[in-house]
Amino acid sequence: MGVAVSPLSEIRKYLESAAQSSLDDIYAIDPQSWELVGVLVDGAEASVAEHPLEDLLQALREQPVRTLLDAVPLEQPMVDISHELHDINRYFGEFRLLLLGRGRGRVLLVMRDSRAFSRHILHVLNEGANLSALISNAPGVVYQAHMSRDGVIGFLYLSDACKPLLGEDAEVLIANPDIFLSLIDEEDRGAYEKNVSQSAHNLSVLNWTGRFWMQAWQDTKWINLRASPRKMPDGTVVWEGIMTNITQSRREQQAIRQSHEKLARLSAQMAQIKEKERLRIAQEVHDDLGGNLTAIRLGLSSIIKRLEPEQAALLAKVRQLEAIVDDTFEATHRIASDLRPNVLELGIVAALEWQAAQFVEKIGIPCDFVCNQPELTVSTDHAITLFRICQEAMSNIAKYAQASHVEVTLEASTDDIVMQVIDDGVGIAPVDRLKANAFGISGMAERAVALAGQCKVQACGQGGTIVTVTLPVQPVNIAVAE
Repeated sequence: MGVAVSPLSEIRKYLESAAQSSLDDIYAIDPQSWELVGVLVDGAEASVAEHPLEDLLQALREQPVRTLLDAVPLEQPMVDISHELHDINRYFGEFRLLLLGRGRGRVLLVMRDSRAFSRHILHVLNEGANLSALISNAPGVVYQAHMSRDGVIGFLYLSDACKPLLGEDAEVLIANPDIFLSLIDEEDRGAYEKNVSQSAHNLSVLNWTGRFWMQAWQDTKWINLRASPRKMPDGTVVWEGIMTNITQSRREQQAIRQSHEKLARLSAQMAQIKEKERLRIAQEVHDDLGGNLTAIRLGLSSIIKRLEPEQAALLAKVRQLEAIVDDTFEATHRIASDLRPNVLELGIVAALEWQAAQFVEKIGIPCDFVCNQPELTVSTDHAITLFRICQEAMSNIAKYAQASHVEVTLEASTDDIVMQVIDDGVGIAPVDRLKANAFGISGMAERAVALAGQCKVQACGQGGTIVTVTLPVQPVNIAVAE
């Protein structure tokens, strides 16, 4: 192929580099000075100087990361910030990061999953063992690929594990690389070619996962390709890496995802059942209790009319009972309204406008309501979802936001309905989503998902929080999986 490369030699260099750079133990970092203060290797302390983490430390010094760490409440003794850091920078996806301690006594622990294979590489290389024995024990296919200047990709080397993994002999794929491309599922083939092209252009690590259809076995495998590229003097690109079968983990992830989806559907169904039960109880409270209280009120009025003036003590007692009945009338009306506000019968626009007015009256914070249409017809499920999410959002504002102004907007188009609840308070911190008891936020999201919509809670650029709910115009029937 016009490239003077010794495959085994280059693979050896790649494996040495991978082994030396793997973090398979625990590293302690001072979040104030961003210095490495301790290392544990196999449970024993090791020299800090021998374990530099410049790339990781540099990434941690970025302002978004510092902002996240500063937002963690001082009273929390242990917080796992791995997921939040992954949202900021996918580089952190390979690590688990725990913030331990309180105040200035905190320490950031960095861990990565143990790499037994990397340890084996170091041991074998240090002992001077035969590289072929090392490759034969690798958990996948060790390979070396090459891209010519005109973009043609081929293999220079494939280990003996090629046949069990891909169903083809290494010699066949080296002689005809198009066979390898044909094994990739049609839906994933474009992504593979795009990732390879980007890796060659940017000389970035190739890390791609896709499906391979094995015709001989009538089965699909999920395979991960990870390789490091190098540009050769003649302008071509060479990769050295490993292909790994991750089918089992992918199937487990799919099973977990399906379980989460089923739980979401069940949660949505429970929310709908709860709303129906609220409506039933509200009607019973209104009809039964209201009817009985009306009868008692009429009876007391009749007794008052028949009492003689000299029966002052008895008259006062009846008047007292009449006042109690009036108070009970108000409590009954309030309970029924909390269970199912009657204002919903007037439409979602009137309901949200009423809710904004109630917020001003009860909390004392100015609240404006704006809608791009004077009237808006939506399904009952849509109206209840928008009303309840707005209710929860405004409850959170009253409890935590320290806001001086709130705005509720409702916009409808031909495709969807968008509601926003905006405040100018202290804003929601990323760490708030780490709290195990953040049921209000998750509840809002589940209500929206139940109608094939979404609910996002985000911090405003100038301070405050925005809750955005987007629902499709057409109602969606939710069926619970058996």
